Amino acid sequence: MTSMIAQPQLMATAAADAAEINSAISAAKAAAAGPTTGLVAAAQDEVSAMTATLFGAYGQEYQAILQQASAFHEQFVAALAAAGNAYTEAEAANATAISGGLGAVTSPIQSLMRGGATAAQSTFTLVIGGSGTPIPVQPYIDNVVSRFITGIGLTPGTVSGLFTPEGGYPIFGGGPPLGIKVLPLDTSVSEGVQILNLTLLGQNGNPGLLTGGNTVNVLGYSQSAIIASLEIQALDPTNMPFPIGTNIPTGTLNFSLIGDLGNPNGGLLPRFPGLSFPSIGFTFGASTPDNSFPTNIVTLEYDGFADFPQYPIDVLSDLNAVAGIAFVHGTYPTLTPQQIATEIPLTNTVGPTTTTYNIIPTPNLPLLDPLRAIPVIGNPLADLVQPDLTVLVNIGYGSTTQGWSTGPPNVPTPFGVIPPVSPASVLSALATGTPQGISAFMNDVNAEAPIMASNLSPAGLSSALMGTGGIGAASGLTAGLTSALSSPDSFIQAIQTANTTIANDISSGAANTYAVLLPTADIANALVTVLPAYDVNLFLSGVQQAISGDPVGGLTYAFGAPIAANVGLTTFAGGIELLVILNATGLDL
Repeated sequence: MTSMIAQPQLMATAAADAAEINSAISAAKAAAAGPTTGLVAAAQDEVSAMTATLFGAYGQEYQAILQQASAFHEQFVAALAAAGNAYTEAEAANATAISGGLGAVTSPIQSLMRGGATAAQSTFTLVIGGSGTPIPVQPYIDNVVSRFITGIGLTPGTVSGLFTPEGGYPIFGGGPPLGIKVLPLDTSVSEGVQILNLTLLGQNGNPGLLTGGNTVNVLGYSQSAIIASLEIQALDPTNMPFPIGTNIPTGTLNFSLIGDLGNPNGGLLPRFPGLSFPSIGFTFGASTPDNSFPTNIVTLEYDGFADFPQYPIDVLSDLNAVAGIAFVHGTYPTLTPQQIATEIPLTNTVGPTTTTYNIIPTPNLPLLDPLRAIPVIGNPLADLVQPDLTVLVNIGYGSTTQGWSTGPPNVPTPFGVIPPVSPASVLSALATGTPQGISAFMNDVNAEAPIMASNLSPAGLSSALMGTGGIGAASGLTAGLTSALSSPDSFIQAIQTANTTIANDISSGAANTYAVLLPTADIANALVTVLPAYDVNLFLSGVQQAISGDPVGGLTYAFGAPIAANVGLTTFAGGIELLVILNATGLDL
């Protein structure tokens, strides 16, 4: 595919230069016309007369050619000028279309502005959805505003949901069929930042919410927390001046972020700086600024997107974080007042900060949620192993007692290699946890004993056998066959229905199977091509550290960091692949 870049102002300049060239040619033609077409014979003889006539003829032909060249040149100049005008008009049309598109996106906000809401200083709250939720619905808006705007002491004022794309290939935004690569995270976030920026600042004379001295609260969740983080960077006073055409903010801006992937010490993005997976459009490294605007960040313990292990060499911690993406990350809008009341402020910040950091403990390991889903025996077994398993999971956070990093929450913290946990403390914690697990198991069994006894009683067994999976199902099948065989027409219709059902199921299953192929190939591409290169860079960084005077730490990092990164990232990629497969099969965690 070919492409061309045209700058109308340069084309206009070229046309003007060409016109000047034409003027020079015309002057030269006029100056040469007399000497070349009006030659006088050198003498009165016939030879001189014939020579003068011959050269005069050549001069006239030369003038005719110059006349044609001048006409062509004038046409060329006109075409060049017209092309410049055409490109100028096209760019103006494109700018109008883009402005109109963004205007349509932010039209609800603009209608508030036109309605006179900014005649006096006002308060607005913008609620942005998470991945897969481009248009925030009212129940979601009500839930998050009550918990993370009003709940933290902010006045919501006029509350509006803001449309943003919120795609996230390969999990979200693929549409039917699943395998279509639409809106990778990087693209979706970039478009979301443009929409949020235009809403806050306005453009080309149209006011934004942040003009006129208004107060604006921005609530970002998951992907939209990344959007908000990038907007914080864009509006930081140190990044002035603002782009031409945008208004200067004069109001007060507050941010409330939940499930923030850019959480400085815990977010998935800051854990792996310098890494990008182009095949799936996912770039790591972004971190939410801590000292630009008043910001409140709330994180659920074990949320694998916002609370990823600092030491991913602990594979149990990685698996638990992946389970946290499935079972914990989506629960922020529905947290109960009792859960929010357990929130722990993280006060061990470094340096000045306008951001507050809060962690809400998760009482049960997400890794054990599938086990707890098993009826009767699942919950007792999960409680039996949870105390000791929690210790092993927390090692990935550099602790035996908490599932979040112990370092400053406002410092962007990449992954480490060896957890700073002594073997003695681990053994002590396991020794304490074992009797706790046994006690919890016995309590669960005693509490569920009546239910188990009821299920094992003759009446319970009879009910089970006569239900959908036992004798009842068999008798129902017999009755169905008897009814189908009662007449030839019924029998044929039954075969036709079964035939159609089987064919549709096979076709649907095949479609879901090959729909998974493209995301699977893109994930494998990232692991096979990008991850080895990232390992080499990590190794070289360790070598550089060793050369700089830290041989032990440098060599430990050189050989340990690639292993830790591979364990953490392949576990994360495996979790994404599992979600892709579950989405394709229609299963929901």
